[in-house]
Amino acid sequence: MVRPVIEVCANSAASCVAAEQGGAARVELCAGIPEGGTTPSYGEMVTARRAIGIRMNVIIRPRGGDFLYTPAEIQTMLLDIEAAKAAGADGVVFGCLKADGTIDAERNRELKQAAGSLSTTFHRAFDVCRDPFEALEQIIALGFDRILTSGQEATAPQGAELIARLVERAAGRIVIMPGCGVNENNVAELARRTGAQEFHMSARHRVEGGMEYRNERVSMGGTVTVEEFARDITDPERVARSIEALRHV
Repeated sequence: MVRPVIEVCANSAASCVAAEQGGAARVELCAGIPEGGTTPSYGEMVTARRAIGIRMNVIIRPRGGDFLYTPAEIQTMLLDIEAAKAAGADGVVFGCLKADGTIDAERNRELKQAAGSLSTTFHRAFDVCRDPFEALEQIIALGFDRILTSGQEATAPQGAELIARLVERAAGRIVIMPGCGVNENNVAELARRTGAQEFHMSARHRVEGGMEYRNERVSMGGTVTVEEFARDITDPERVARSIEALRHV
């Protein structure tokens, strides 16, 4: 029997450490979680790599929003892939689309070639592409190792039917990894419904910051309300409970 894999979406080096403590097999290191994940700094990559012994993938996404990138943004992504390599990453995570919602094979191929021997995951750009089955075949042809997907729904449990069809259609040619809304309470049922063997989750909890003086009139997000005096970090116990739940599938 294949042992299920838990990948933790880690928003910091500290979350990477917590993910390893909980038993995760791999982390995806990201910044900008409220935007769906953006490329972390080189310093964060190096700090995380030095702190953990499990596999570390790095998201290569220069901004939030859509996945139609300008030539300048592609250049940024190519340089960020080189930074991830230099930092000791095991893999990179990216995805480019055309304006019509199809896979941009040329751009993805360019980034894939830059990644070289690193593992490559096509991220949730897949969830906003026009035809998931056509996209599946193109991504396989490009040589990606896995697709991260919520089944083109708001959460993976909601998209479980499509995820199951993708797992069946992929037939072992690529890993289909459910992500978004996956947690210790639903991962076992998601595994049963989809047949997936890898799962992507954040498993975070809120931690109060250490500031004693707090000016709560000011928001660093301007007109966007954000929590200034607390942060989210991966909870090793939530990771461990997810792994335990999968042992009974």
